[in-house]
Amino acid sequence: MTPSRPPAEQRRSAGSAGSAGVQPAGVRAAGLCWHPLGRSAPVLAGVDLQIAPGERVLLAGASGSGKSTLLRAIAGILGAAEPGELTGTVAVDGAPTVGGDGRVGLLVQDPSDARVAGRIGRDVAFGPENLAVPRAQIHDRIAWALEAVGLRYGVQHRSDALSGGEAQRLALAGVLAMRPGVVLLDEPTSMLDAASAAAVIEAVRAVVASCGATLVVVEHQLEGWVDVVDRLVVLGSDEHHGAHGGGAATVVADGPVAAVLAQCGPELARRGVWVPGQPDPEPWAIPESLVEPLVELPRGQLLVTAEAVSLRRRERRGLSVVRRDLAVITALDGVDAQVRSGRWDALTGPSGSGKSTLLEVMCGLTPPTTGTVSADPALARGARGEPWRWSGAELATRVGWVPQRAELTVVGRTVAESMLATTRALGQDERSSQRRAKGLLEVVGLGALAGRNPHQLSGGELRRLAMATALVHGPALMACDEPTVGQDRDTWSAVAGLIGGYARAGGGQLVATHDARLTAHADGVIALAAGRRVS
Repeated sequence: MTPSRPPAEQRRSAGSAGSAGVQPAGVRAAGLCWHPLGRSAPVLAGVDLQIAPGERVLLAGASGSGKSTLLRAIAGILGAAEPGELTGTVAVDGAPTVGGDGRVGLLVQDPSDARVAGRIGRDVAFGPENLAVPRAQIHDRIAWALEAVGLRYGVQHRSDALSGGEAQRLALAGVLAMRPGVVLLDEPTSMLDAASAAAVIEAVRAVVASCGATLVVVEHQLEGWVDVVDRLVVLGSDEHHGAHGGGAATVVADGPVAAVLAQCGPELARRGVWVPGQPDPEPWAIPESLVEPLVELPRGQLLVTAEAVSLRRRERRGLSVVRRDLAVITALDGVDAQVRSGRWDALTGPSGSGKSTLLEVMCGLTPPTTGTVSADPALARGARGEPWRWSGAELATRVGWVPQRAELTVVGRTVAESMLATTRALGQDERSSQRRAKGLLEVVGLGALAGRNPHQLSGGELRRLAMATALVHGPALMACDEPTVGQDRDTWSAVAGLIGGYARAGGGQLVATHDARLTAHADGVIALAAGRRVS
């Protein structure tokens, strides 16, 4: 399945240091295996990979195939925060990788995870300061890095005032300021709208052309990256198991991008890779018994209404307690919206347009500053009419919540325990809850991982666990924030199937998403821009 690779001298050569003083570095993994503690099979099994200095590599594979794990190994941080057995070797320019030594820079998926300071200049300075770069050089590094990624705000500009795409470019600037020889990007555009994603991709293209650093990008959506990279490496198991779990991963395809896609495209699509030009997958048909609300409601029943809702927040500055001078940020501005049973509506709009905030307000997690949010008596069922006034138990009974940060939903020692925590807290029948949980875990490809520590799941697996957990107790209302992020073709079909199946079974649902494929299946669309509803 692997196309032949061109000889090293025909690929990107080692070259000399780039214009920014970056010395591109080579990477070599030999016999790399990673077996997390408590898992029956390893995640990576005998991975052999050599990347030439200055090469640009796109790393693809099904959800849970070990892509992010391999990046952490290259960065020298695999095993630092999670127990397990690591065998084989990973070297950068012939020396074993050591986390934090500055030779490798890693950009994580969620830009909020990378923000460390309230002003963009201080944020970019954090890495060089920790590498003991002389203060006289740090200012020049900040200026170069911000210019390289196209952020032309002053260094005193608030980091929390950036859009999602700008925040990801700020995170990239923080990596570049350390002058690493290898830049690792873990799904850098998956949380962004199309325009913001394109801006980040263009910034990466310009940066690697300017500084010459070696680039390794992990991404499910290949289309935007195929013209940026030289080479496509695909991880997978010898036998593909679709969304229902698989074996330990190794390299199953490796070569120039065009050659791999031409020779292996249909097979890669079968393995779940989003191959450009392949037909889009369809949502799976899900048995209604797995997703139906426990309270039967007439189709089209009004559940929640928002009228002229606005939400204003004061900007946050880390641990500062002096708040009188903080600016007020308008997250929502006079928004009207409804949720009805038996349908699902997509919330769309650019990063920072207010989608996540509207979800929180509609399902009672956040009170509005002005305007009203009211639950119909059919949903309230004796509770107060404003969802934000509900107790935790009242919320849990009525609402299923899938946050953007799926790890926030993990509350048990195992996948199964975490999934059943809500049903047990609500006193629901244990036998029927376990039966429903088992079926949902099979649908989302986690059936074989029911006994595993949920904190060892990949980002895509965690998101699917959050989706299944939100459904298992049979709520009448669901709020999902970017549920298809980090999914391959198969797991996307599973998640999209759960969303559509829940609506057909009578549930009412709001789904915030940048996923045009998913939005095409929605019953309606609520579009936001700058906190206002535009359609």
